Amino acid sequence: MVNCQILNAQASQRYSVVSSKLSFISEANLETIKANSVTMNGIIDPITRSLAFKVSNTSFSGFNTELQKDHFNENYLESDLFPYCTFSGKIIDEVDFKVDGSFQVRVKGVLTIRGIGKERIIKGFIYVKGDEIFISTDFWVPLSDYNIRIPRLVQQKIAPDIHVFVEAKMKRDNK
Repeated sequence: MVNCQILNAQASQRYSVVSSKLSFISEANLETIKANSVTMNGIIDPITRSLAFKVSNTSFSGFNTELQKDHFNENYLESDLFPYCTFSGKIIDEVDFKVDGSFQVRVKGVLTIRGIGKERIIKGFIYVKGDEIFISTDFWVPLSDYNIRIPRLVQQKIAPDIHVFVEAKMKRDNK
């Protein structure tokens, strides 16, 4: 769930996602699996430096086969029980959202997959341009951290650590 405290911030202070691409890649010995979603929602409150993002598990596409997508949703992420992956936290480093520029940041927060939240520090970039910001990051997700078990039969086809890439364009709310 997107952090309610952030949602209650004054709209003029927040940035909301207007477009996004969240993708992942599993590079195993026998197969590479890629998928992406363009439906990530999220907000950043520059005053408190708080942020929250969520993506629907069923929004991912681009798998090698429809069966892979089915297994992703039914067996690995159990999307019926856990429909979203979320991240909420705080920007650790200073960012001046009033000045155009590029800022390398670290964000400390909780990444929740399959209902399991793990505290993480994730590095990335925030690019400020007028009333828009662009965010970019990539990080690794160990499947074992989220109790995602890979059957022995397909262990050579699914990597134990998944590489995740996030890009988003956000715009200051004008309410």
